[in-house]
Amino acid sequence: MSASVLSLYRRITRWPAGHWIFSRLVCLKAPYFATIAPRFMVLEPGRCEVRIRDRRRVHNHLGTVHAIALCNLAELAAGVMTDATIPADMRWIPKGMTVDYLRKAVGTMHGVATPELAAPVSGDGHEWPVKVEVVDDAGEAVFRARVLMWVSPRKRA
Repeated sequence: MSASVLSLYRRITRWPAGHWIFSRLVCLKAPYFATIAPRFMVLEPGRCEVRIRDRRRVHNHLGTVHAIALCNLAELAAGVMTDATIPADMRWIPKGMTVDYLRKAVGTMHGVATPELAAPVSGDGHEWPVKVEVVDDAGEAVFRARVLMWVSPRKRA
C-alpha cells in the first residue's frame, strides 16, 4: 500500500460495490489476507473497520473462527489504518503483536483498529502501538490485539 490508500478508498467506495472492489485491491497487494475475505467498512485517519463473514474457510475444528484468522484481521486493520494515517514520507511494518482471546468467536467478526497515540510525524524511526478490538454480531468483544508498528522515514531514491 502507499500513502494514497486513503484517497483510493474515498474514490472507489463511492462506486457501486466499491467497498468490495477496494477490499479485493488490498488483497491483490497483500495476497495472504485474501484467506479471510475481508470487507473494509470504514477507513479514515486513525480508524479502520474491517469485517469478515462467518465461513467454513475461517473455522477451526470447533466450528468457531480460528485464532489465526482473528490475528490476520487485526494485522490487516492495523496496517491499513497505519498506512492511511501516517505522513506520506513515512513507511511502516508490523514489529510485534500481543493478543487476548476473550470468548468463542462465532459469526461475523468486525475489527476496529485505532492508534494508542497521536500519529507519528516525520523523523527517526519509532514504535507506534495500534489497538484492535474484534466484536461479534451481538457487539460482544471476542478478541483484542495490540499491534506494534515500526514507523520510519521512507528511503530516498
